[in-house]
Amino acid sequence: MGLFDGMLGNASKIDPAKIQHEFGQILAPGESVQHAYQLIRDYLVFTDKRFVLVDKQGMTGSKVEYHSIPYRSITHFSVETAGTFDLEAELKIWISGSPVPIQKQFNKKLSIYEVQAVLASYVLR
Repeated sequence: MGLFDGMLGNASKIDPAKIQHEFGQILAPGESVQHAYQLIRDYLVFTDKRFVLVDKQGMTGSKVEYHSIPYRSITHFSVETAGTFDLEAELKIWISGSPVPIQKQFNKKLSIYEVQAVLASYVLR
């Protein structure tokens, strides 16, 4: 995925083994990465125990915030598909104790339905 794709909101699927290795130090013992997606420099990571939003900050991306959300804390979520004139799809996730959802935008390159199905498979256990 190129920088131009990232600037346009293009998301791409990432090999979970790559993320498992790259983020090994923040994973709990025995925790494994199941699915991962990249959006510009940020990541959406689904492990067998939690959902992790990885926010790379600054010009170099050397400052990184890892936002861990246990699946049981997700109260509800929604997807809004891309339309004819609106080229971006949107995922919103509400977490208990927060009235404002976390929002991520995707273009048509990555199916919002796929991301929603992955999220649903963990939240609805």
